[in-house]
Amino acid sequence: MPFTSRLDRYIFRLTIVPLFGVFVLAASLLVLDQMLRLFRFITTEGGPVGVVFQMLGALLPDYASLAIPLGLLLGTLFAFRQLALSSELDVMRAVGLSYTRLLRVPFAITIVLMAVNATLVFYIQPVSKYYYEELQFDLRSGALGASIKVGEFTTLADRMALRIESSEDSGRQLQGIFARIVTEDGQVLSISAREGRFLSTSDDPDTIILRLSDGTIVQDPEGQSPRVLSFSMHDLPIDLPTIQSFRQRGEGEAEYILPELLRIGWSDSSSETQRNASQASFNYRMVELAMMLFMPLLAVALAIPPKRSTSALGVFVAVVLGVAYHKVNQYKQDFAGLGRIERVVGLWRAVGLLIGTIPGWFWQIAYVPGGQPIGALENAVSKVVKRIGRIIRPRRRSDAYRVEQAS
Repeated sequence: MPFTSRLDRYIFRLTIVPLFGVFVLAASLLVLDQMLRLFRFITTEGGPVGVVFQMLGALLPDYASLAIPLGLLLGTLFAFRQLALSSELDVMRAVGLSYTRLLRVPFAITIVLMAVNATLVFYIQPVSKYYYEELQFDLRSGALGASIKVGEFTTLADRMALRIESSEDSGRQLQGIFARIVTEDGQVLSISAREGRFLSTSDDPDTIILRLSDGTIVQDPEGQSPRVLSFSMHDLPIDLPTIQSFRQRGEGEAEYILPELLRIGWSDSSSETQRNASQASFNYRMVELAMMLFMPLLAVALAIPPKRSTSALGVFVAVVLGVAYHKVNQYKQDFAGLGRIERVVGLWRAVGLLIGTIPGWFWQIAYVPGGQPIGALENAVSKVVKRIGRIIRPRRRSDAYRVEQAS
């Protein structure tokens, strides 16, 4: 069993630290990229800033499903790369420890992370996607106080135009208020006030009170001279607009949890479009999980550089393979959902190709003396670097020669 020896605990420590670091880094970069877009969206819609963090929290399960496999791959890779560069791996191999024995702990971590990722993609992620869409809907409809925008005229109940200069306390305290109201008898009122505050009423839940302070009212009755009234406090009733309720969860296959995917995807009562989309989503989530089983083998194959070399080409190849595999699966899911490719074979073809390649790479690094799975790529990159060096060095020498001649 894992963790029964000092060696297992040492490998666990070498693996878990970079694994956790890569996970936090990848998730943070994805969150920061989305945060800028959400702040622009909130600014446009005029909603409270706190909603940004609620929406980011709803996106975390989606980002974690990508960050967990990437963290597992790079965590194992950095652990074995450190062992190789410090020559500890040579010592372990010399005393009879095989790569399969050394991979005991990474595979134990893999099983745990697969269970976590399965819970995320089959249960938590669909619900969080729905919650994210619900927050977007509430922002656009004004259910989160986003209907009154700073510096713009907002129409309420088709008879009032309201403009404010600034707001505080999540939109409840307003400053610099101007309102233009058309009463039921056709009279036009223009109201300006220094500040105002929204208050709820117990009599009518569909009406709120805007309590204005230090302002004036200009009455402009038809056929009569306008009248100006000053006030220190005035209550202005506002009818709340009718807010449409959000749809039920399950509009798209991304919002289906596992039992719903199985029920809809293999039901004769479902339409062909629904079956294609549900089966494509199910197979997409499964191929993402299946690939995690081969992450430790791929990490070891790419972690160990050639002797007397500290090349980090394997790290670059691992990142490219991990991200490209995820993106290719996403595109294939979209095509399979539209019925353009076969929803089972089409999605499992990429993982089948890697499953057929990765064990061969691992066999070469583990059992072939001097074996290097990406040795050809290493040699090609080395030649390119040397050629670039030859092109740059003469220029440097010629520049130094010109400086000497000028001096």
